[in-house]
Amino acid sequence: MDERVLPSAPVERIAATVAGTRLELLESGTDRLTTLLDLIDSARVSVRLLFYMLTPDAAGEAVCDALVRAARRGVAVRVLIDGFGSSATPAFLQPIANAGGSFILFHPHIGRRYLLRNHQKMVVVDERRALIGGANIDQQYLTDRGPDHWRDLWLMLDGAAVAAGARYFDAIYRWSSQPNAKIRSLRRMIRRHSQHKGALQWRFSGPVPRRNPWPTQIAKEIIAGTRFDLIAAYFSPPFAMLRRIARLGRRGQVRIVTAARSDNDATIAAARHTYAKLLRNRVEMYEYQPAKLHTKLAIVDDVVHIGSSNFDFRSLYLNLEVMLRIDDAGFAAQLRAYFERELTDSLRVTPELHRQRAGLLRRLKWTISHWLVTGVDYTVTRRLSFGAEA
Repeated sequence: MDERVLPSAPVERIAATVAGTRLELLESGTDRLTTLLDLIDSARVSVRLLFYMLTPDAAGEAVCDALVRAARRGVAVRVLIDGFGSSATPAFLQPIANAGGSFILFHPHIGRRYLLRNHQKMVVVDERRALIGGANIDQQYLTDRGPDHWRDLWLMLDGAAVAAGARYFDAIYRWSSQPNAKIRSLRRMIRRHSQHKGALQWRFSGPVPRRNPWPTQIAKEIIAGTRFDLIAAYFSPPFAMLRRIARLGRRGQVRIVTAARSDNDATIAAARHTYAKLLRNRVEMYEYQPAKLHTKLAIVDDVVHIGSSNFDFRSLYLNLEVMLRIDDAGFAAQLRAYFERELTDSLRVTPELHRQRAGLLRRLKWTISHWLVTGVDYTVTRRLSFGAEA
C-alpha cells in the first residue's frame, strides 16, 4: 500500500448512550483539537487535564492559551503532565499559574520509582464532560495529514459517569504533589478508584503486582471470550498474556492490528517477535499502513476497552494508565465496524510473509528489541534503530 494514502474517512460518527452517559468517538485529529479547545472554552467551574505529552508547538500553544483564558475567567484549572515524556517546561506552563491555575510536572525520583510514568490522557470539564484516549497534545496527534501524523482515537463522555474520572484525577494530582508520596498509597488509590460494576467502568492500572485492575479484567475476558479484536500501537505483552491470546485464537477468533510505522523501530521489532507464536495458533496479524499508529482499542465479545494503555509490558504492569470498559453490544458492534475499516488500511501478515521476513539477523534484532522494550523506558527505546522494516 502507498504510505501516502490517508486513512479512510468515517462514514458517520460513532456514538451511543450507555448508562446515562453519551459516548462519541473522535477519529479525526483535527476534530480532537477543535473539540478540546471548545471544551476548555466552555468550562464554567473546572478543567482537569492529565497527559503524558504536551508539546510546545502550535497545538500545545493553542491548548495552553485556552487554559489561560479559562483560569482568567475564574475556572479552577489544574494540569498534570509527565515530565519525562513531555517537552513542555515550567516556563511554558507558567502562564497558566500566573492566570490563577496550577500545574505539576510528574517527575518520580531516581530509584525504583524512576521507571514509573504518567502515561494517562484525560480531560474533565465541569465534572460532566470528559475526553479520554491515546492521543497526546501534539500537532502530529491532532491532525490528519502529513508524513508524520498519528492515527489515534479519543472518546468524549457527557454524563454522570464523568464524575468518577474527576475524583480519580483529584487523587492522582494530590499524590503527585507530595514529594515523598508512597508507592503503596498509589496502589491503594488505583484499586479504590477502579470500578467493578455497571455498563461503564473506569479501570486504572499502574505498578500493582496483584489484581492490577485493568490488566486483570482484560485477561479474564480473553480467557472466557470467543472473539477478540485489538488495535495496539505497541504490542509486546508478557508471555502469560500471549498464551491467553493464543488459546483464544485456537478456539475462537483473534485479530490484532499493530504498527507498520512509528517513531520507534524497536517497538515494531518487539511486536514482530511475538508473531510466530500467535500465527501458529490461528491469530490473524495485521500492520496498519497509511500513518504512524497510536490507537489503543480492545473489543472482547460485546465489551469495548478504550483509553491510554498500550498492550505491552510497561503499560500493562508499570505505567499509570486510564481505560474505560464499556459493556454494550450496540456500541461494540459500532466499534467492530470501525475495526473492519482499519483492516482495509492494514497489511495482513500471513505465516508465509512472516517466514520471508524472519531471517536469522532480523529475528535476533526482534528478540533484542522485545527484551529492551519490556524493560527500558519508551522514550529511551524510541531513540534506538533496529531496522525493523520488512
